[in-house]
Parts: sequence; structure tokens; C-alpha cells
Amino acid sequence: MQRPVSSAIYCLEKKQSVYGGLSPHRLDNGIIANTKQEQSLGVLACMLAGWPSSIKHLQSKEVMAKHEEKQQRQQSCQAVGAPDGGWGWVVVGALFMISALVFGLLRSLGVFFVEFVQYFEESAQAVSWITSIGVAVQQLLSPIGTAACNAYGARPVIMLGGFLSGLGLILASQATTLTHLYLTMGIISGSGWALVFTPGVASVMQYFTVRRSLAMGLGFTGVGLSSFAFSPLFQYLVQTYTWRGALLILGALSLNMVACGALIRPLGPPKVVERAESSSKSSGCGSFFSRVCDYFELSLLSHRGFLTYCLAVTFFNAGYFIPYVHLVAHSRLVGFSEYQAAFVISATGMTDILGRVVSGWASDLQRVRTVHLLTTWTGLVGVFLLLLPLCSLGGNYVGLLAVSLAYGFCAGALTPLVFAVVPQIVGMERMLGALGLLQLIESVGGLLGAPFSGWLRDLTGNYTSSFVVAGGFLILGTIITATLPHFFSCTNPPPPSPKKKAKNECTEDGLLKQTFSSDCDHEKLHALEDVRYSDRDSEKASYHNHTTEPGSEAEHVPLTADRTEAEGACV
Repeated sequence: MQRPVSSAIYCLEKKQSVYGGLSPHRLDNGIIANTKQEQSLGVLACMLAGWPSSIKHLQSKEVMAKHEEKQQRQQSCQAVGAPDGGWGWVVVGALFMISALVFGLLRSLGVFFVEFVQYFEESAQAVSWITSIGVAVQQLLSPIGTAACNAYGARPVIMLGGFLSGLGLILASQATTLTHLYLTMGIISGSGWALVFTPGVASVMQYFTVRRSLAMGLGFTGVGLSSFAFSPLFQYLVQTYTWRGALLILGALSLNMVACGALIRPLGPPKVVERAESSSKSSGCGSFFSRVCDYFELSLLSHRGFLTYCLAVTFFNAGYFIPYVHLVAHSRLVGFSEYQAAFVISATGMTDILGRVVSGWASDLQRVRTVHLLTTWTGLVGVFLLLLPLCSLGGNYVGLLAVSLAYGFCAGALTPLVFAVVPQIVGMERMLGALGLLQLIESVGGLLGAPFSGWLRDLTGNYTSSFVVAGGFLILGTIITATLPHFFSCTNPPPPSPKKKAKNECTEDGLLKQTFSSDCDHEKLHALEDVRYSDRDSEKASYHNHTTEPGSEAEHVPLTADRTEAEGACV
């Protein structure tokens, strides 16, 4: 009869847990203990022999399950690419509505300008701050919108932005002072526009690759069409329901952007979330700062190509909106009637719509690089702005109309390409954060361009110098764009490589998979829980394990080497 020590040795050889069928007075090897003390010692020895192996085996299984789940998620994200059609056209329709209810509404708020001046008995400068605050908040808070998309996806962010846009206009209908309008239409609605516009643009860009520029052009036509439809509609609403009732209706109309957000189907979880999850394993402030940098893509602030492009777009933005602000006033100043001046801006809007579609179609033909088409359109816009005051001298209405039509076509043509170039510079992985930072930086040009143009008009008494400076801004931005890396190459450069951090993560994943796979294979060689041995078979099994263990390790060397090569492919 074996003693407890021999029972423990036997259990160590088998590496089997005592819960495999141990009776109250019988050890797992079939030896009956003489006393309760011997039984307890034997049970304790078997427990000590079996638990470390079981715990190690469970831990390895749990870690392997997590890595398999992560790998499957990554493979599913990689498998779902841009469909270039299908549901993507529904997303384009959502962008059409979003652009119409954001910038189309902003362009048509001039209908309320006179009403606010008369009702609140304030100066025109004080009332004009309502629209200025709304535009500034929309552009300044765009990085927050893109960071929220990186964290939660575009659908909930756009739906929240649509709700805030409608809420601000509904609350503005109950305003009693201009300060209330600053807070409601300016800050609340402006915040909603920031959460709606840039995520909507990014969603269309994710759904299209080959026909991306055409999709962007079609989505942005909502701005031009709504400019024609909203102005008479708003005037009718003000005359019928007063400005309070009109704002209440506009708030309800803006809530349709919630439905537009619900139409956005995510193609996969944002890649920045995976990087944030991996970096969250670090402790304290380092983890928080790393997560903030990932969500806002702050590393782009050290990207030479991106900063160069932001500077160029800032100059584009400084001169782009000046004709929309001063063209009517310039036409009246040179002697044309109100009807003639209004027709000039309306005709410019029509060619603006046509230019967006034609530009997107021409860019998708891929005969010319997108950045080269962009510089062509921006250069032409600058030239036409320089010619605009010259062609209107002496009351030449035909010359003014011709140059305005050409300006509207080129100005509309450059709009979708400004956003389409961004993924070519930073890559699709960081496109969301890049769009937010681009909107933030270019807001400087939009805020300073029009006031500087007005200052020149007050200084000189006419708008000639204003249009000349605006054209100079566009030409200067075109020259800066030409300094981008690989600009003079006739073919598109290779896509930007992933971030260095992502490379390190991929390498670490490969090393972890090697370690866990070797541990699990080692456990498979030694885990004997499901095998019942007799006394002789156990001795053979023990001898077999000791003799085949080096050979089994040698067999796993090429397997891990293959995995190393497979993992090295993504480094």
C-alpha cells in the first residue's frame, strides 16, 4: 500500500486535478488512504500538483481568446472596404441635406437681419455678430466633433449635432435680447453644426474611393440649391408668422439632421479606438494624454505636409467668401440696379452648383492628380477676382456678369477637392482628425478675410482693392500648395504609412502570439487531464513525456518562425 508521499509523487507525474473523480476515501490513483491524515496529505499533494497547471492553462486560454477576438475584429474591419456605391449614395443624400441645413441656412439668415435690427433697435454691427459667432463656433469646435467620431462613431455624433442645431433655433424664437440670440443661434446651434458637418463629410469619404470627388461634389450641391430655395422661403415665413414663428419652423426643419445621422452606417469601429485601448494599459496621466492625442490626432501638428496644406487652405478661406459679402454692394456702387446686382449673385450660385459636379466628375477620371486640379481651380479663382473690378469699369454689366459666372464655376469646383486631398496627405486612418484640425486652422482666414476687406473699402472708398487682395490670397495659397511633398510628380505618391505607434503595436502582437502559442502548445503536450492511465501506462507516459519533450520543442520552431514572418508583414 502506497503512503501519502508516494501518492503525491504519483499525482505529480500525472499532473491531474483531484476533482477528476476523487471519492471521499479514495485517491485518484485508486489507493485507499489508511487514515484521515494520510488522506488529507494525499489530497493536498494532488491539489498542489494540479492547480498550477490548471491555472496556467486557464490563463493562457483567456489571453488567447482575447487576442483571437481582437484579430477577428481587425480582420472584419479590413474586409469591409469602401463600397463606392450602394448605401454610400444614401450617405451622399444625407450630406446633401446636412450641407443645405447648415451652410444654406447660414447664407440665407440675412432675411432676419433687418427684422432683428428693427425689433431690438440695435446697430447692424451688433446684429451681424449672430452669424459670425455661429460660423466661428462651427469651425472652432470641429476638432471636438471629429474626436467624438473617433470615440463613438459618426452616427450618434451627427444625431446629437442635429438635435443641438434645432434646439438652438427653437430657443432663439423666444429671445428677448441680442445676448439670447448670441447664446442660442450662435453657440448652441453653432455647436450642433460643428458636430454635424465635418463628420458628415468624413462619412462620405469613407464610403468612396474611386468616385470620392464626385460624391463630395453631389453632396455639396445642397449649399447652392438651398441658397435659392431658402431665401424666398424664409421671407415668406417671416411675413406670415413673424421672425419668432419662422425661427421655430427652422428649428423643426433642422431636426431632420437627426434622421440624416441615423442613415450613417459605420463600416467598422474607428481605428483610433483600437490604438486608445492598447495605450490605456499604461497608468495615470500618460494614458489620458495618449488617449486625447489619439482622439484629436494631435500628432498631425508635427506633420509637415498637413501643416503646409492647412496654411494654403487658410489663405483660400480668406479670399473665398469676399465676393459673397461684397459683390452685391460693388455692383450697386458702380451703378447697377438692385435687380441687376441680385441677378449677378444668383447666376454665380448656379454656376457654383455646376462647378461642384463637373469638378468631382473630372477628378474621378484620374487623368490628372487631385491636388493639381485643386491648384488649377484656385489659381483661376484668384485671376477672376483680380479681373472682376476691371471688367465692371464704365458700367460694363456684361463683363461683370461673365467674370462672376466664371468665378462661381471655379469657386464651386475647388470646394469638394479641398476635402478630397486630405486623405492623400495624411491617409484614411487619420482623416477624421485631420478634417477637424483643418477646419479649426482655416477659421482664422474666414474670420479675418471679410473684416479686412471691409476695412480696405472704408480706407479707399471702393471695393477694387478688396477684390485685388482677395485674388492675391487665392494665388498665394496656390503657391503654398505647390510646396507640398511630391507635388510635381505626375503620379500619386504611395499612400502614407501607418503611424509608428501602430507599427510597434503590430510587432508586439506578433511577439505575444508567439509566446502564447508556444505556451499553449506546451500545455497540450503535458496536459493529461482527459486521459486515464493504469499504473504501467502512467510510467510509460511519464517516460514518453521526458523523451519527446525536446523533439516537440524542435517541431514548434518552424511554426513560430512562420508566425513571425506572417506578423512581420504588417510591420
